[in-house]
Amino acid sequence: KLVNETFQKLWFTPTPQNDKEAMTRKILNITDVVAACRDTGYDWFEQLLQNLLKIEEDASYKPVKKACTQLVDNLVEHILKYEESMAETDSKGVNSGRLVACITTLFLFSKIRPQLMVKHAMTMQPYLTTKCSTQNDFMVICNVAKILELVVPLMEHPSETFLATIEEDLMKLIIKYGMTVVQHCVSCLGAVVNKVTQNYKFVWACFNRYYGALLKLKSQHQEDPNSTVLTTNKPALLRSLFTVGALCRHFDFDQEDFKGSSKVNIKDKVLELLLYFTKHSDEEVQTKAIIGLGFSFIQHPILMFEVDVKNLYNNLLSDKNCSVNLKIQVLKNLQTYLQEEDTRMQQADRDWKKMSKQEDLKEMGDISSGMSSSIMQLYLKQVLESFFSTQSSVRHFALNVIALTLNQGLIHPVQCVPYLIAMGTDPEPSMRNKSDQQLVEIDKKYTGFIHMKAVAGIKMSYQVQQAIISNEKRMLRGFRQDETSSALCSHLYSMIRGNRQHRRAFLISLLNLFDDAAKTEVNMLLYIADNLACFPYQTQEEPLFIMHHIDITLSVSGSNLLQSFRESMVKGKPKVKKPASEEESGSESEEEVVRPRRTRRRANSESDSDGEDDVDHVLSCLPENAGPLIEFANASQGILLLLMLKQHLKNLCGFSDSKIQKYSPSESAKVYDKAINRKTGVHFHPKQTLEFLKRDMTCGKLNEDTKRTIAKQYLDFKLLMEHLDPDEEEEEGEVSASTDARNKAITSLLGGNSPKNNVAETEEEESDGEEKAGGTSGVSINVEMSWCFFQFFFFFIN
Repeated sequence: KLVNETFQKLWFTPTPQNDKEAMTRKILNITDVVAACRDTGYDWFEQLLQNLLKIEEDASYKPVKKACTQLVDNLVEHILKYEESMAETDSKGVNSGRLVACITTLFLFSKIRPQLMVKHAMTMQPYLTTKCSTQNDFMVICNVAKILELVVPLMEHPSETFLATIEEDLMKLIIKYGMTVVQHCVSCLGAVVNKVTQNYKFVWACFNRYYGALLKLKSQHQEDPNSTVLTTNKPALLRSLFTVGALCRHFDFDQEDFKGSSKVNIKDKVLELLLYFTKHSDEEVQTKAIIGLGFSFIQHPILMFEVDVKNLYNNLLSDKNCSVNLKIQVLKNLQTYLQEEDTRMQQADRDWKKMSKQEDLKEMGDISSGMSSSIMQLYLKQVLESFFSTQSSVRHFALNVIALTLNQGLIHPVQCVPYLIAMGTDPEPSMRNKSDQQLVEIDKKYTGFIHMKAVAGIKMSYQVQQAIISNEKRMLRGFRQDETSSALCSHLYSMIRGNRQHRRAFLISLLNLFDDAAKTEVNMLLYIADNLACFPYQTQEEPLFIMHHIDITLSVSGSNLLQSFRESMVKGKPKVKKPASEEESGSESEEEVVRPRRTRRRANSESDSDGEDDVDHVLSCLPENAGPLIEFANASQGILLLLMLKQHLKNLCGFSDSKIQKYSPSESAKVYDKAINRKTGVHFHPKQTLEFLKRDMTCGKLNEDTKRTIAKQYLDFKLLMEHLDPDEEEEEGEVSASTDARNKAITSLLGGNSPKNNVAETEEEESDGEEKAGGTSGVSINVEMSWCFFQFFFFFIN
């Protein structure tokens, strides 16, 4: 409202007729702004003008309409003055720039209220004969053609001479100039002939000129594919392909007005001809043929159901080795078709509203919409798969097509949700914003759809990121590597976090991917861990819930990894007899998991005395077969990433150990509804996993350096698992030793950042933590089970 009022006061308030200076100043201001927006677009101006005129539609006094009439009249007057000044001065560059701005402004007014320009149509017509030597000259011709296209059909009884002159001028431009001019001039000719003159013979002659040239070139190429005729006549071939398509877009040549009594099906003949040249070896010829096809499909959408067309489009979109230009052109064709259908539907709706009763127009609109829906269902999968292209331009046009399809309600949005989530991680802000906006709109209409497809979306976002960095020599991470370090999927989390049930289900699903049974590749686990580390958490409950379930996941994954590794090692090494105490307890005994920590410490001491914590000793026990080691190295990355994630969240949010241990998911939401006090300068850097990926330990062979790395990783990992949480059952001196060992392990894994236990927030919290020490916390159980896993590991390699 404020914007509307401001611009209405500045530009769209009637000016006194005798105040020429004020009017001139206003015109210069408007045209300067229009010129400045040449690259960014004029949507804002059109919307502003539309809003202002709509507000006063039912008012008796219409100041905006009066101001627009004054502006248009004076703009035309200024254009004539500029023409005179250009003839008298040498500053043609400056003046032609101003001329373009004035004519562009007139077009913008014509687009919203074409009636304003009706009396000036004859003044505009001579500009079609402008001699083109600069880019500005071409812009003048194109804008004048667009103005006349909108205005001429509204003229009452225009003179035949005037109409004939326009037709001749447009035809000369079509024959002489390039694609942009041809496109706008054919469009203008379509409006003049179809709505006013019905001079179909004039257009039919033009069509036959280019159609005949294509038939001749095709015949010559079929006779001798190696002939140089096509190469020699390539400019004519390209112009003919484009012009035939453009004419077919605006004229239905199967009407009797064009072909008379002939039974020949023109649209099928044109389709066959254009399809022939899509198989040409020259990419430029292929591109022009596909452009021509796209134009003809706007007039006859049913042709897109043809098997040859379907195969052509789908093959070009799905073939990874196909030219990027051809992919883009197919997507542009679909985009243009959807834009035209949208315009056609809006016009039909406006016409129906004017008539104030439901007639065939509405029914036709429904039929058209149904065809558009069927067409998009036909090509939807390939368009969505284009999101995984390595080329930004391909992703850009694919997103445009999907956005138009969703906005018109042509498909069910649920199938697009994961792809839109994936595109929300694109490095280009414009594409991110467009994807995010589509998700917001879907979430408003269909609650729960985003949550339902969230995990699939994150997996797809990983694929998109893989495609984006495929040509770069850098590791894929799940956060933006800039000053914000925000998660790539932060917008997705922001949409889900408001619903506690959906948020928890989403987080658990992500953590389940770290389970060894999920067999998730390490690169993807790192990507997901990065996102979990950098999500925009707002309340304490969010990271505490993650840490709680990390402990549960570690318990299950640790024991499963132990079992699979043990089975592998039994085949490769003779089984060493266990001490009596171990035989009594059993490898999978529950008593082993929950036995007192002091007993564990003694076992540790005994194992340490055997040299278990020495890298060389571990190396001497490694089997010759590298399979179990590689499997262990891969599977352990998930556990390691979870441990690092937990430690990162603890440091980031400043949680004390007692705070973490006290947390229970069943508590009321209000208990942990307190806002997070984030620490600055805390970054997620899982050193071991990054080194693992850099060394590419996934290969089948292990050299000595790699084996040593696995051994060192095992020792660091083992130490961290034993001492990750403080042993509250031990005496004061032992607690200090445990804390030192824990910090030492974390320092090694984090690459030198030694974390400290955060002070409890209140004395009450501290005492609550001490009361809990008498029992067995979930965290302690997890550490016990993980410790058992590494005990078994060493028993089997000894």
